[in-house]
Amino acid sequence: MSLIDRDCVRQLLESEHADATLVFVRGDCVVLRAGEIDDAHRGLVIASREDVVAQLPDGGALSEQALDDLAVRLDNVVRDLGA
Repeated sequence: MSLIDRDCVRQLLESEHADATLVFVRGDCVVLRAGEIDDAHRGLVIASREDVVAQLPDGGALSEQALDDLAVRLDNVVRDLGA
């Protein structure tokens, strides 16, 4: 079972905040502004939008396959955090 799916990635990429960050909180992916992340959740940060955009192929194409590929990578990050 995936912890991060394409909808989590889409939420991050479509956030209105330039400093949007994907955080894994109590079993859910949550998009927060960087300034909203407190010390208790800093260790649960998965990726910033800037980091994810840099991984998009073809200059930022948001195909379903690209979202799925990013979700798999980010899911691995979550699992490495011990979720």
